[in-house]
Amino acid sequence: MCSAVFALLALMLAPASAQQTPAAGRGQGGAPNFDAAIQQTAQIDETWRQASAGKMKMEKTTYKSRVAEMDIPVYVFTPLTVRGPKGHAALIWVHPDIRGRVYPYFIPYVLDAVSRGYVVVAPEYRGSVGYGQAHFDAIDYGGAEVDDVLTSVDYVKTTMPHVDPARIGIIGWSHGGMITLLGATREPATFKAAVAMVPVTNLFQRLAFKGVAQQHDRIDPANRYGGLPGDTARINAVYKERSAVYQIEKLQIPVLVHITRNDADVNIEEAMQLVDALRARKPDLAETKIYDTPLGGHLFDRQYDRSDTKMYTPVWTREQRDSWNRVWAFLDWNLDPYKR
Repeated sequence: MCSAVFALLALMLAPASAQQTPAAGRGQGGAPNFDAAIQQTAQIDETWRQASAGKMKMEKTTYKSRVAEMDIPVYVFTPLTVRGPKGHAALIWVHPDIRGRVYPYFIPYVLDAVSRGYVVVAPEYRGSVGYGQAHFDAIDYGGAEVDDVLTSVDYVKTTMPHVDPARIGIIGWSHGGMITLLGATREPATFKAAVAMVPVTNLFQRLAFKGVAQQHDRIDPANRYGGLPGDTARINAVYKERSAVYQIEKLQIPVLVHITRNDADVNIEEAMQLVDALRARKPDLAETKIYDTPLGGHLFDRQYDRSDTKMYTPVWTREQRDSWNRVWAFLDWNLDPYKR
């Protein structure tokens, strides 16, 4: 399909509105306000520290990515009492949004994970906001950012003898859900289990629904892909390689996927492609759940009391509670965090 036809298709299919990625503040001319974003990250770090006090150990450090040895900031959350060698399972926690971060609304769920015995490792992969322009501009959607996340496992294995390398799982949301699936299929032996919540699934579909030019500018501002779908067979291959729905045959570990019909970000037309593929080709490995119209849509499992800016207490709609109950049951079964 040529670019002109693809663009026409996008105009026909684009929705009237879509959820927007949270911004970190803008400077003059619409450029990101990097200083403000760095200050906001410092404030968020302090929120995490206060929420962690007396409940879990929090560390903020960096590791070198396997790609260009880029410094990747990372949060590490550990139980206050650490077991002996290989005494803990670990979760690689992959945040959502193209320009996202490890949001403090995850506080109650990370606390829950640590209380179960997990070590939680949450990398701020390249493109994440709040770490300056070089980190921001290094965005490589579905490419080196996946390597950044995979490198966090190397970091765990070399610095955390209390983590069992055979019990490492990965969980991510939206864009982070896409990274989760790509990581699990690119390196099938790295993880024991994977959870992908409302994951981005198909870049061809996404560009068609959301607007080709707009989405291309968001996911590939440096034109690392080399162009748009339909330009050349080589460029098509890049989009295909970075679309989770085309990687299902490589899946070798249990995976849990939750989607919603009222998702205004990862539309049901995109999300169902992944669910259908998993149910058809990996029925023995995949658990899927489709929610109809939960409060929050794309953010249904992360709803919280907006007046609580310290602990971000969940609203606990029935869909939110059901989803997290399924997540913990799946992870606990496959990673056995209570094993010592």
